Amino acid sequence: MTYLKEVLNQKKTPQTEPIPGTAQVANSAGGYAFAVDDWTRLNRFLILGSEGGSYYAAERALTAENAQAVLRCIAADGLRTVREIVTVSDAGRAPKNDPAIFALALAASHGDAETRKAALDAIPKVCRIGTHLFKFAEFADGMRGWGRGLRTAIGKWYSEKDASRLAYQMVKYQQREGWGHRDLLRLSHPKPDSETRRILYHWVTQGWPGVGVEPHDDPDLRLVWAFEKAKTATSAKEVADLIREYHLPREAVPTGFLNDRAVWEAMLPDMPMTALIRNLATLTRNGFFENKENVRAVTAAITDRERLKAARVHPIAILSALRTYSQGKGERGQNVWNPVAKVVDALDAAFYASFGNVDASDKRYLLALDVSGSMSMGQIAGVPGLTPRDASAAMALITAATEPEYTVMGFGTEFVPLRISPRQRLDDAVKAISNLPFSGTDCALPMVWALKNKVKADVFVVYTDSETWAGNIHPVQALRQYRDRTGIPAKLIVVGMVSNGFTIADPDDAGMLDVAGFDTAVPQVMADFAR
Repeated sequence: MTYLKEVLNQKKTPQTEPIPGTAQVANSAGGYAFAVDDWTRLNRFLILGSEGGSYYAAERALTAENAQAVLRCIAADGLRTVREIVTVSDAGRAPKNDPAIFALALAASHGDAETRKAALDAIPKVCRIGTHLFKFAEFADGMRGWGRGLRTAIGKWYSEKDASRLAYQMVKYQQREGWGHRDLLRLSHPKPDSETRRILYHWVTQGWPGVGVEPHDDPDLRLVWAFEKAKTATSAKEVADLIREYHLPREAVPTGFLNDRAVWEAMLPDMPMTALIRNLATLTRNGFFENKENVRAVTAAITDRERLKAARVHPIAILSALRTYSQGKGERGQNVWNPVAKVVDALDAAFYASFGNVDASDKRYLLALDVSGSMSMGQIAGVPGLTPRDASAAMALITAATEPEYTVMGFGTEFVPLRISPRQRLDDAVKAISNLPFSGTDCALPMVWALKNKVKADVFVVYTDSETWAGNIHPVQALRQYRDRTGIPAKLIVVGMVSNGFTIADPDDAGMLDVAGFDTAVPQVMADFAR
């Protein structure tokens, strides 16, 4: 009995020791958890990135760890890796596209010949706008030389776009990351297949020949003519007229006119969704929302589920805008404004809408948020102040807003009710857990508490970084005890909130699922798994 109790007890093992007979590894906190495989790590990195690092790893170290995992995936199956990158990026499932661009550059630089070709062919799908292309160029430039394959692939990005779309890209995304269209055109040397394209390339590399009084004869070049014309405009009215007539984007408007309400009113009908959400504070400061029609137009736009989907607006972008806009001041600058209540409410609704339609599973959920010290550090997608702990509250409310039967709890080394619900405004719910006291981590508490208190749960959803160490029983053991003693075949969904290499879910248990937090596909996947 002593041998069983002290060494080989597979039913109850302290988290500071591995479960006998399993492949558990030491996590960063001194406990033991399961290592995620490289494909799971790739998915976590593509969704969560590594900006801001984590409680246990600086950004540089976390990025290096993830890069090695991506390289192992490329070595194991390069074509599958490229497909995964394209799938996540093209569907807009990640808060930022940067990890996908970085991973694609790795595949284009370190894969075998077939993988490199697939990665280069995928550039248009992952690098959909000029900014993405410039970031890819920066990554690739640091990883490999500018061989024929890369030059050809970059050239195709330009030559395969129709002239009007290409002109828009050149006007809107002129320069980022130290790169511009001039640099890439000079490196890739795409051959123009029409006079229109020849003029566009000449404009970018050598300048516009001169702005005439009349618009350009070629309809595909009138946007460029209007852009050059706006540079010499002397009044807001002149700029507004050019915007209405030629659909100039915000980046084409001279800086001196960007505080003028009339200019923003002219831009509104064609303003991309991401730009609209990003500029709500500016619109408020310049009096744009003093016109009730403008309020109605903006709130209708940002709550339009189809427009959000088409624009690939990620929930993190909306959550970030909601946090900043509702507080009436920027995170970094000195600007202040008086938030418009209807706009705040619209952002709140847009957050839920941005996940798309989720079908309820009608199961009994226990949503358990890790509020320990390690979840209070780092950033989600580089958003200032948005820690994994804060983000987990927002993520949990998606399920709470969908499922009719749920309980929301928080844990560190204690298990406590959280006073949050989807009936609150989202930013208030997030604030409710932001200032909870720090503590250690015991990810077994949700199952232990439910068993002790005779709570019936079909699904335990744990939002965590899996840096668990403080309990006298492992989470998987606690779940199996719960199943055995209640007769409920309960499932465990682990929502990874940091792109590290650990999970509390046993990969050999079909009743456990590991997913990446803030993947827009996750709420429906969770409901399907529960069902």
